[in-house]
Amino acid sequence: MTISPALKVFAWLSFVAEVIIIATGGAVRLTGSGLGCSEWPLCTPDSLVPTEKMGIHGVIEFGNRTMTGLVGILALVVLLLVLHAAGRRRSLLPAVLFAVGGIVLAVGAYVAFTAAGASGAVPMSVVLLVAAITGAVHSLIITPVRRDLVSLAWIVLVGVMAQAVVGGSAVLTGLNPFIVGFHYASSLALVCVTAAFLVRMNAEPGARELAVPKGYAILVHVTSLVLALTIAFGVLTTSNGPHSGDKYVQRDGFDATLLAHVHSWPGYLLFALALAITVIAGIRRLPTRAWSNAFLGVLVVQIVVGIWQANAALPPLLVGIHMVLAALSAAAYVVVVLRMKRPVTALSLSAVR
Repeated sequence: MTISPALKVFAWLSFVAEVIIIATGGAVRLTGSGLGCSEWPLCTPDSLVPTEKMGIHGVIEFGNRTMTGLVGILALVVLLLVLHAAGRRRSLLPAVLFAVGGIVLAVGAYVAFTAAGASGAVPMSVVLLVAAITGAVHSLIITPVRRDLVSLAWIVLVGVMAQAVVGGSAVLTGLNPFIVGFHYASSLALVCVTAAFLVRMNAEPGARELAVPKGYAILVHVTSLVLALTIAFGVLTTSNGPHSGDKYVQRDGFDATLLAHVHSWPGYLLFALALAITVIAGIRRLPTRAWSNAFLGVLVVQIVVGIWQANAALPPLLVGIHMVLAALSAAAYVVVVLRMKRPVTALSLSAVR
């Protein structure tokens, strides 16, 4: 399979767009624009776009929704380019048919439920997701090569579609803090998946083997758990802070000050582990050393911003920067994890035989 220049460009654009939408989503929350559009998928009961009386909050919220559309288009382009490269028409044509069929059925479901006086948004979304998941399964079955790239591309596209539904659910539930928090966490996960796609796109296909000492690999995976825990407490802390997306929204009910301290504990442990990983990789010249340096660098900046924002009474700009840095640090760490393996060599294969 040949990786075309177009695929490389759109894969990078997809990654960048996933990072940007975290910034625009953060802007929605930090400016109190979470209910700038009161409905979903329409902005108001009678308009797809915000009206003049909705002011700047409607513009900010609708801008984030528009960004979601761009992210979805880029994910779709990446998928189509991957399918064309991996299986040509054999893989590409069925995916297009699933897409067209899903859209037709989804529009039909929306019209039918709306005509019956019910909300058509949920059945429309369910039909689209079912069509996409079915198309993904079929695509992986019939595509002969690079199923790693095909599966990652499908995960991003289906994830973006699901994200739109989660975002709509956040609006329809009046910005339920748990849904809003999950919305951010899943956005961050998509950043990690697009980062993984970039790594695998430039890697040799086929079986892989561990390229670092086993103890080092265990340390890296333990650090992954601490990173996930740090992010989880960060999301929970933000859910109970002053930036809920709308001044009338109720928080989760936890003590934000206490959570801020709890969030810092795994954060400092994460820094210690990241430092250990970086030092070991540098001393032993492991293939992870470049990206462990990058991860440590982003993490240090993130910690500095985190301390700064806490001492400055959580100014929105610093909170937004902290959110984006969390996504970038997670993406860099994904590369560290993937760099721990290399293609299986002929010598390794003969040893197995």
